[in-house]
Amino acid sequence: MRKLSLIAVGTIGICFLTAFYNRQSSWQELFDGKSLSGWKRVAGDATYAVEDGMIVGTTVRGTGNTFLITEKEYGDFILELDAKIEGEHNNSGIQTRSHIDLQANDGKGRVYGRQIEIDPTPRNWTGGIYDEARRNWLYPLELNPNGKAAYKKGQFNHFRIECIGNTTKTWVNDVPVSYVVDTLDDSGFIGLQVHSIGKEGKEGEKVFFKNIRIQTRDLQPKKIEKEIYVVNLEPNSLSPHEQENGYQLLYDGKTATNWIGANKGQFPDKGWSYDAGELRIQATEGTSIPRAGDIVTEKLFSAFDLSFEFKLTPGANSGLKYFVILDEKNKDWPLGLEYQVLDDEKHPDAKMGRDGNRTLASLYDLLTAEKQARFLRPIGAWNNARIIAYPDNKVEHYLNGVKVLEYVRGSDAFKKTVSLSKFKDKPAFGEAKEGCILLQDHGNEVSFRSIKIKEL
Repeated sequence: MRKLSLIAVGTIGICFLTAFYNRQSSWQELFDGKSLSGWKRVAGDATYAVEDGMIVGTTVRGTGNTFLITEKEYGDFILELDAKIEGEHNNSGIQTRSHIDLQANDGKGRVYGRQIEIDPTPRNWTGGIYDEARRNWLYPLELNPNGKAAYKKGQFNHFRIECIGNTTKTWVNDVPVSYVVDTLDDSGFIGLQVHSIGKEGKEGEKVFFKNIRIQTRDLQPKKIEKEIYVVNLEPNSLSPHEQENGYQLLYDGKTATNWIGANKGQFPDKGWSYDAGELRIQATEGTSIPRAGDIVTEKLFSAFDLSFEFKLTPGANSGLKYFVILDEKNKDWPLGLEYQVLDDEKHPDAKMGRDGNRTLASLYDLLTAEKQARFLRPIGAWNNARIIAYPDNKVEHYLNGVKVLEYVRGSDAFKKTVSLSKFKDKPAFGEAKEGCILLQDHGNEVSFRSIKIKEL
């Protein structure tokens, strides 16, 4: 019996060692430490060389973004590497499942696709996900402020990138940073970027890459923290991670479940459509067609994390209101705090109010959203919005992943702002403990989708 036990233990040990070896051997080196075999430079004139077992990219003035890309394309993979960047204003990134338009950039080509950011500036969005030459930022680190602390300036930082199925997840120095569920690019090349030199950049600054390895089989996803926010670009869906984290859809893309007409008790039979993947309000302004009216959630919410997408038509005006109280006094105009949804260029409301507090993503007639033009998407494109109402009454507005304003309901500053607004005669305006969520019919065609909420 003793001999059999020893044999059994030995057999189990061999099995464990074999499994460990197989996992280790499934890693492939993408860089041999001696040459750029398997890689090629495209799109720009920055230089790449091998020095001391590292790939070293060097900035060159007068050229666009330059990339060293793999000759091979990859689908599902886990990529790990170490990177260091020189300079206060330099920039770099790691392309994943990317492509090149060979005809663009006067025949030099233009790389496009998801990029994992390397950002040494005070903004510190290292590990965020940017869609190079296509959709701009997908996961700015405004969505995960804790991730900003992972990057070590002036040192080698370890990156782990998982591209499995439709998800891309990133870690910097073992800290989870970003999580995107996307609908584009099942495969593509991997690339190392040397960014073009901006106004404050310097020629000759370097980016260093080493220990570059990839795994394409026997993939074992790393567990990611439950609380990390997910940017899910699959319309009207919840990823398993979002479900585990307590999110629920307020609109499923097919039915009007969860919504009724404001002060009506049922969903409007005309004006609003809901069965083609978006909640859309019909345009009635300038016609004899009566408005369908606002729609509201049947459920009331207090503290929450709410995300939604919206699409404007030219000159359109709408909004999403929260902490809405329905009563007879305001039957035709339900009161609530409003995330403004507006075409700032063509709708006159943008120039009314005070200091732009009726513009897109603002707290309507109260606080102005501080937006940068580069984070705005054109009329007719889908925009991502997010509202977080914390249990302590702090509220944040986001537009396309970037925080544009914050305030505290019921604070002295908030009450002063209300006293200067059109709501000054409304007692305790915006201070309700709970309320419904409302989508506004302002007479213009506007679409909503991917409306999801997590109660806090």
